[in-house]
Amino acid sequence: MYPAELVKPMRDDLASAGFEELYTAGAVENAIKGEGTTLVVVNSVCGCAAANARPAAKMSLKNDKTPARLVTVFAGVDREAVDAARNMMVPFPPSSPSMALFKDGELVHMIERHHIEGRPAEMIAENLVQAFDEYC
Repeated sequence: MYPAELVKPMRDDLASAGFEELYTAGAVENAIKGEGTTLVVVNSVCGCAAANARPAAKMSLKNDKTPARLVTVFAGVDREAVDAARNMMVPFPPSSPSMALFKDGELVHMIERHHIEGRPAEMIAENLVQAFDEYC
């Protein structure tokens, strides 16, 4: 588990863009199973989260269509919430960072760590925008 003071700036990066931080399994399930669309970002301390994932998530929100709910859980910190989110992302293996778009409780789009590493934030954001245009 990472110390709170270490992850605070990384949490704040998404929270300041409108992402709700979730800390419990119940909060994750309520957000994802709700009607409409929910983008879940599994945040991380790694460099690809800082350079690629978080910037991409924020860039994607400039699109005309965006998810109704934006939520985030933090790998290595919010174990209960992360486990619940990952359980809802099956059949994809656990990875962080990662991003998943749900519609009416169903997983409709997934971006795994291997889609984030080494790719520019703009490319990842475009991938999200295409999913938003289709499902939101």
